[in-house]
Amino acid sequence: MKVSEEVKRLIVDFQRNEITEYHIYMALAKRSGDKNRDVLKKIAKDELGHYRKWKKYTGVETPPKKATIWKYLLLSRIFGVTFAIKLMEGGEEMAQESYRRIEEEVPEAGKILEDEFRHENLLIDMIDEEKLGYISSIVLGLNDALVELTGALAGFTLAMQNSRFIGAAGFITGVAAALSMASSEYLSQKAESGGERAKKAALYTGLAYILTVFVLVVPYFLLSNYLVALGVALVDAFFVILVFTFFMAVVRELSFKRTFLEMILLSWGVAGVSFVIGWLARVYLHLEIG
Repeated sequence: MKVSEEVKRLIVDFQRNEITEYHIYMALAKRSGDKNRDVLKKIAKDELGHYRKWKKYTGVETPPKKATIWKYLLLSRIFGVTFAIKLMEGGEEMAQESYRRIEEEVPEAGKILEDEFRHENLLIDMIDEEKLGYISSIVLGLNDALVELTGALAGFTLAMQNSRFIGAAGFITGVAAALSMASSEYLSQKAESGGERAKKAALYTGLAYILTVFVLVVPYFLLSNYLVALGVALVDAFFVILVFTFFMAVVRELSFKRTFLEMILLSWGVAGVSFVIGWLARVYLHLEIG
């Protein structure tokens, strides 16, 4: 099938993307459970079919992008299969314009595009990943830790003005709050859906809280200047919110900008108020810690 050189170059890129994604889906399928394995193999089969259709126009074999395969497999290890797949498929939406450009010479492009954005997305939604069922519990732990602990640390910073005391107070406060949140989540989930789910929900809530506590209090044990430590803790909170919001935006298909601004303004706003309260407590309660 003859096509112009410009169109052929575009199709070679499409080919390379399809064969790369085929290898990614097959690799993910090998380490997934039965239900997910079948879905992933079906998507891989579709990708290979698209690759072969494009090959009819180029007449060449294209190797996969090994670095891209490695990247998405690593992301799937860290953030889960659903995140990696949705991030990868989201990148394909940027190729829509290129598909449209070649439709005049390659009528099949429209059908392949439809498969990419309808059939495969339906299959992706069939993937069952346990951690996604507990996102609300993770959000609960993370949000509470970010809001409560950044506020507490800011207040402690002005009241105590001693990095190690602030870090110790923040750690004790954080662990106690994590246990409290996990217990509350357990009781809430048990009332709604039973014991096994309640245990896992409590575990996800508690772990999310504890990990956030660790990230926020570490600067106080590493830095002697309490104001610098507070600044680093706030920057840490910024990056925790950034990463988690990006994760949520991909897997739940939310607005990244709106969700990120809401979380960062809430966390830093509470920290600002608590900072003032700590200063007032030091001035009017005459707190002095050596």
